[in-house]
Amino acid sequence: MHKNILNNTFETPYNTAPFSKINESDFLPAFKAAIKNTKAEIDAITKNTEAPNFKNTIEALDYSGEQLDRISSLFFNLNSAETNDNIQQIAQKVSPLLSEFSNDITLNEALFKRIKTVYNKKEELDLTPEQHTLLDKKYKSFSRNGANLSIDKKEKLREIDKQLSQLKLKFGENVLAETNKFEMLITNEEDLSGLPEGTKEAAAQLAVSKNKKGWLFTLDYPSYIPFMMYADNRELRKKMAIASGAKAFKNDDLDNQKNILKITRLRHERANLLGYKTHAHFVLEERMAETPENVENFLNDLLEKAKPAATNEFENLENFAKDLDGIDQLEKWDSAYYSEKLKQKLFDLDDEKLKPYFKLENVINGAFTVANKLFDLHFEEIHNIDTYHDDVLTYKVTDNKGNLVSIFYADFFPRKGKRNGAWMTSYKPQMIKNGHNHRPHISIVCNFTKPTKNKPSLLTFNEVTTLFHEFGHALHGMLANTTYPSLSGTNVYWDFVELPSQILENWCYQKEALEFFAKHYETDEVIPMDLIEKIKASATFHEGMQTLRQISFGLLDMSWHAGESPETIKNVKAHENEAFKNTDLFPDIAENCMSTSFSHIFQGGYSSGYYSYKWAEVLDADAFEYFEEAGIFNKTVANKFKDHVLSKGGTENPMTLYKRFRGKAPEPEALLRRAGLLK
Repeated sequence: MHKNILNNTFETPYNTAPFSKINESDFLPAFKAAIKNTKAEIDAITKNTEAPNFKNTIEALDYSGEQLDRISSLFFNLNSAETNDNIQQIAQKVSPLLSEFSNDITLNEALFKRIKTVYNKKEELDLTPEQHTLLDKKYKSFSRNGANLSIDKKEKLREIDKQLSQLKLKFGENVLAETNKFEMLITNEEDLSGLPEGTKEAAAQLAVSKNKKGWLFTLDYPSYIPFMMYADNRELRKKMAIASGAKAFKNDDLDNQKNILKITRLRHERANLLGYKTHAHFVLEERMAETPENVENFLNDLLEKAKPAATNEFENLENFAKDLDGIDQLEKWDSAYYSEKLKQKLFDLDDEKLKPYFKLENVINGAFTVANKLFDLHFEEIHNIDTYHDDVLTYKVTDNKGNLVSIFYADFFPRKGKRNGAWMTSYKPQMIKNGHNHRPHISIVCNFTKPTKNKPSLLTFNEVTTLFHEFGHALHGMLANTTYPSLSGTNVYWDFVELPSQILENWCYQKEALEFFAKHYETDEVIPMDLIEKIKASATFHEGMQTLRQISFGLLDMSWHAGESPETIKNVKAHENEAFKNTDLFPDIAENCMSTSFSHIFQGGYSSGYYSYKWAEVLDADAFEYFEEAGIFNKTVANKFKDHVLSKGGTENPMTLYKRFRGKAPEPEALLRRAGLLK
């Protein structure tokens, strides 16, 4: 009989994943066996004849399913970074199994009864802050999914959840179909005036692939964004902009207006059923912001401070367009085009001039040097660890005393079977169990240009900040030092998780840090200061207008989810216009509607959470000011950040942790100062 390696302890260096020895056919049986084992662990908890207490119920539940979690992380990471048809088919079979298993636990009344017993006497128990958090989290994972409801209300909840999952899918399908449906074929080469060569080449290739003659443009971002930014033909920009803004807003089969009204009403009904005033109250209970009032105050406060700068930038842009091309009324389809022209005029900054200073190997070593100076970490490349692809680099991370801190994987180049974008992930969590501190295995995955025969991999400045961003998430994982796996590393509130990643990006703009790694790949010359100054200056270009735009999306999100009676909303466009009235700079386009393709909040996980993009920026700007005041490599501040933020994971409320690090609550002014919006 074939011994399934996935269901056994890995006899490997540092207990790392034995990728080369795993057969894809091992995954499905391994999942089934691990689910069965975890169910047995849960049964042991519910059948325990001893009275429920923290150790035999809450702690036992958190340590259960260790093998299942390990198999899941290996499998789903492969599905993102090195997938194929076979793995995708296995994923289709595994996902419903895991979903059913998750429901089995949430609806396990005997288990919830034990958790509730412990929860109800929590004041009598002598718990640490971390144990308090764990108890609270375990109880809420049941109560927020309806465990306290009567049988008929539980049925109602399941029915709502089923309808919502179908409506969200339908919303997304409509947006995708609308995106794919629009094509603009250009046959006159003069109409391509202003477009970069690469954009024209891609459009020509797309036309050929669809048996058409000319240049084909679509609403996909790699086609749409360069067109809006560089195309000189204003009428064609208008055509593209209107098509993009009218997605799923045409009163036809692909229209999303009714779906939005149904989704918001069902979310509201679900929240009421669970005892919350609105969907936003339900969501924000588990966020740093805590209440809809706090979010609305935060956004409106930012709006008040950013609007004068945004209005000023808009007027400057209008005057620039008028002087350049005699444009009397700036429209939405002019925004990216004239902004880009103005930016080039002001900064004369070209990515191609910067790239030679950012050789990938140097940038990686730069990130390691920053981590060493701040947190005393040492990175040593090792070659005795198995990987899923030859491109993957592996490192042993140690502290000043030589103790193992983490194993670190880095996977930098695009290839077939790897999804776009950049992310941080983990193969093995950190936890303290039976007195032993299990150290984590952390990975970052990016898609940078591969080296060629004549040239190393050279990064754009944007890619440099991406690498530092993901490495910031990785440090959150590597430096984790908590008892329970579900509170370790990046297992924190949604609006706190981006602090470690966003703060690390700041070092990319600092002369002291750049001198370690921004060296010309041929001459070893350090990047000239005037280029650094240009990078810093251009980083805040049109920050007022950008901030206003993000605030408008956050306010729109709250308008849909924080109102007490969504059933009174009858007209999607009218409702949206009302939400946008204080943030609009451009004239309205009657045939356009943002909500009908706002996938973040109606399909993804950002409902009542869109504000968190700006929230995390406030945290990072405020935290970095502390470093700047003391020196960007100041050990005292770095140790406080490590001790109170990076190592603590989700063991306490993030605001408590943040105040311990900073000595005070974060100030929105810090973001405005960095953005140059406060004089």
